Amino acid sequence: MAKSKIQFVCNACGATHPKWAGQCNDCGEWNTLIEQAQVVTQARSERFSGYAGERSKVQTMAEVNLQEVPRIGTKLAELDRVLGGGLVPGSVALIGGDPGIGKSTILLQTTCLLSQEYPTLYVTGEESLQQVTMRAHRLGLNGEKLKLLTETQVEAIMAQAKVVQPKILVVDSIQTIYTDQLQSAPGGVAQVRESAAVLVRFAKQHNIALFMVGHVTKDGALAGPRVLEHMVDAVLYFEGERDGRYRILRAVKNRFGAVNELGVFAMTETGLKEVKNPSAIFLSRFEQRVSGSVVMVTWEGSRPILVEVQALVDESHLGNPRRVTVGLEQNRLAMLLAVLSRHGGVASYDQDVFVNVVGGVRVMETSADLALLCAVISSLKNRPLPQDLVVFGEVGLAGEIRPVPNGQERLKEAAKHGFKRAIVADGNRPKAAISGMEVLGVKRLDEALQLLSDL
Repeated sequence: MAKSKIQFVCNACGATHPKWAGQCNDCGEWNTLIEQAQVVTQARSERFSGYAGERSKVQTMAEVNLQEVPRIGTKLAELDRVLGGGLVPGSVALIGGDPGIGKSTILLQTTCLLSQEYPTLYVTGEESLQQVTMRAHRLGLNGEKLKLLTETQVEAIMAQAKVVQPKILVVDSIQTIYTDQLQSAPGGVAQVRESAAVLVRFAKQHNIALFMVGHVTKDGALAGPRVLEHMVDAVLYFEGERDGRYRILRAVKNRFGAVNELGVFAMTETGLKEVKNPSAIFLSRFEQRVSGSVVMVTWEGSRPILVEVQALVDESHLGNPRRVTVGLEQNRLAMLLAVLSRHGGVASYDQDVFVNVVGGVRVMETSADLALLCAVISSLKNRPLPQDLVVFGEVGLAGEIRPVPNGQERLKEAAKHGFKRAIVADGNRPKAAISGMEVLGVKRLDEALQLLSDL
């Protein structure tokens, strides 16, 4: 049998110590010693087995089996989209998000649906079985076949899982799980790392699709060691305001699908409902034209989404005018305003500038540059832009308008929603005309400003 003892490893230099101390004797850093379990003896078969419990051997690419593993559909199309087409047996997904955002809700909905066809085990370390069952009844879910377990010891969880033999396993949450090999309290760096490593290895060896819920810090990052995100196959983040209606599930890591794939859900009395057409949700605009508003097309994962960018420019009475962004990067706003002043001849050094992406969407790409500047110009000059206009493109420091990827697909999505005109980079102009849409290509920022003045 494998036996283990406790050692302490320095995060700064990697030196090992038999007991904890405030300062590392090798590098002199303070508070860097982390508890770790060290296996001192192992069976010979375990020492020479691979990560999934199989003996490893060298193979050429020609010998590798390329047969695709069949995926398990979760019955939620938006979740399947984020996962890359469904659950892969033996895969591990980590879901993080703010408290109350809907992590446990979507997993309970998913497991109740999957339990009708596959053996499914839901392990909760934060709630009682009564609380989980009451939530399922409140949401109107059919969970008669769903197996529940309240446990926080990882060895006990694996023992029960070997008896149940589930195809899908949910652990809510990893911060409450602990292993007897370590002496520290649950939720610590060492406990989270070791417990997650044991669960991941167990899922790989038994071909189980594993979901783990992770807590986040006040900065929005997953709590615990960074290695936790490297262990798993997919990292999903829930975004949105708790008092808002819509939730966005984003994949920031996925070994079986596209990164930055997006799933949109609406929180209702019966749980999270899929939003089939998110562009229609984010385009709830006023009937009358208002200044400082323009529509852009952002590319999320494998699909385009239309969102509204709003800007408010007002005279500043402060020594340092404010630059506030919601859903965009604040440093990029300051850079674009400098480009607008230098190459567009529009100064904003005495103006407060507030920019918002409607609907709580976070735009991570540079295609919003041109739309942001168009909204700023519209607000500054108090001139509303046409309702049927869509704008996207990257703005360089020299004032040039650069093309963005998937320009044709973005324009087709805008035309499908009734937009008649588009201002894009000259490199994004389609070779074939798009029915019902006039596409205007620009190479420089001053050309775009001239087109806006002529509209």
